[in-house]
Amino acid sequence: MTEYPAILNEFAFYKRTVQNRSELTVVQYLTDLSLFFRYQIAVRQGIDPASDAFDGIDLSVVDIDFCKSIGSDDVYRFFMYTASGRGNHAKARARKLSALRSFYKYLTQKKHYFEENPVKDIESPSVKPALPKYLTEEECIKLLEAIENYPDSKNRIRDYCIVTLFLNCGMRLSELVGISLGDIDPDLRSMRVTGKGNKERIIYLNDACRNSLSAWLIHRSSIEIKDKTALFVSSRGQRISNKTVQALVYKYLSAAGLGYRHLSVHNLRHTAATLMYQSGQVDVRVLKEILGHEQLNTTQIYTHVSNAGMEEAMKHNPLAELRRKGPSIIGEDEDNNDENK
Repeated sequence: MTEYPAILNEFAFYKRTVQNRSELTVVQYLTDLSLFFRYQIAVRQGIDPASDAFDGIDLSVVDIDFCKSIGSDDVYRFFMYTASGRGNHAKARARKLSALRSFYKYLTQKKHYFEENPVKDIESPSVKPALPKYLTEEECIKLLEAIENYPDSKNRIRDYCIVTLFLNCGMRLSELVGISLGDIDPDLRSMRVTGKGNKERIIYLNDACRNSLSAWLIHRSSIEIKDKTALFVSSRGQRISNKTVQALVYKYLSAAGLGYRHLSVHNLRHTAATLMYQSGQVDVRVLKEILGHEQLNTTQIYTHVSNAGMEEAMKHNPLAELRRKGPSIIGEDEDNNDENK
């Protein structure tokens, strides 16, 4: 278990309790901050960041005075190191800067340990938003059929239900794993999930979800279960883990002939969001609530239109069939071409 200095543990406690951040978020903050301070200690002690000694650096020297001694030049050198020495891309560097900003804001504005904030004027790396990878409707059907036809039928009903919920509800992996029986409406009309920052929201279930969920609940009642509260359980009867869900999704994507796409569980969430929006029946603001996004601009990435959709839109332009009276530019009159030869 990693030992963190008192000042980092204090910050982590603040993020968990006051700001109600998830444990995953807090751990990521601690990881990024630990790397930052290991680098600062390495520079001061003449330790090569590429050496084995770097990972073993003792962070106990990191206290209020050490944090106060950090200047903007130290921060800039750290980001030069992450880019060249660790190969961090812009998104990873931006995440590390976010951790530093939050930490030093806590030290200077919340606790008032000192006044100078070394990261306040440092610009975040420009990150180009990438379009989410997702499955087409046909690929979704292939994936579900692959589950139904999988040779090993031991967990088929459970796995079919899990993938169905991902593809229809757009929930996160942690949200699905955390569902308990008490979170489900008795009529299977909706369920409560806990998202980022422990924020709860209601997800409404369509017929596909209700049917697969009903089948799983019937099957669940016939097997031995140790965790009586968990909706989805492992072969050992315990609440299913993130790792198990990831493994089963990879397995069925491969069985469906989609392994080459290198998709993840999170891409199933992207799939649900994209297909709902592209149906033309779901407003982006409604989609924001379904996905549990805090900001609308996070959801707007799903407003992209497929190339096929853009091509079809061009065909429906009322001027699409209008042609010039002379020879066409594309494929001019072949007879005229022959005469000129």
